Amino acid sequence: MKPKFFPKESILFVCLAGIFITNALLAEFIGVKIFSVEKSLGIPSNFLGIGSFDMTAGVLLWPFVFILTDIINEYFGKRGVFFLSCLTAILISYGFLAIGLSIKTTPASWWPSINQTKGIENMQTAYKVIFGQSNWIIVGSLVAFLVGQVLDILIFQSIKKRTGEKYVWFRATGSTLISQLIDSFIVLFLAFYVGAGWSFDLVLSIAWINYIYKLVLAILLTPLLYIAHGIIDNFLGKELSKKIKEEAILA
Repeated sequence: MKPKFFPKESILFVCLAGIFITNALLAEFIGVKIFSVEKSLGIPSNFLGIGSFDMTAGVLLWPFVFILTDIINEYFGKRGVFFLSCLTAILISYGFLAIGLSIKTTPASWWPSINQTKGIENMQTAYKVIFGQSNWIIVGSLVAFLVGQVLDILIFQSIKKRTGEKYVWFRATGSTLISQLIDSFIVLFLAFYVGAGWSFDLVLSIAWINYIYKLVLAILLTPLLYIAHGIIDNFLGKELSKKIKEEAILA
């Protein structure tokens, strides 16, 4: 008897879900770092005369989450994206809880001083500072993620119902344009203005840079969206691809 394999659409969903969740989780955990775009690229600070370009490290991965959101929306509809978004939010919460519990454990007597020769006076303190994000950062991240995803889902499907299979770039970019405007400001406002007491001007500046980066990269990665569609359509086959896309609109 031949082994029974999973249907192609199930394999596709699991693969997309795995990549989606991995990127979203990593983006949340590395997002605590603020880095200088100019210094990272080796160019002069404030070279445009409009202030420094500082962003959260987590924003580096979010454009890939947007692309995956649109691809999943295309093939599995708003139910598929909403299910994955809720599952991801639960897993992010679980991750923060696990980290919180690990911080509470008592370190081995030798561990805090093990890296003093590398300039780290106390490993326990460093571990707590890096991984021990405040409750406001956690709340801001989760609220922004869910609100952004819901907006992206609704806008994407609304555009698709009007354009059909045409204008993939328009519905992908259009949904990102609006959803990430809201997402970028919610997470930084709650995490750093309300939670950390940063100045409103500083938070606003970082939020705008984050948003511009997301928007520009979403546009630049549009060819990748078409390439992904081509690979998926080839994997599924013309008939199956058309079938699940039609079902996705109704889902």
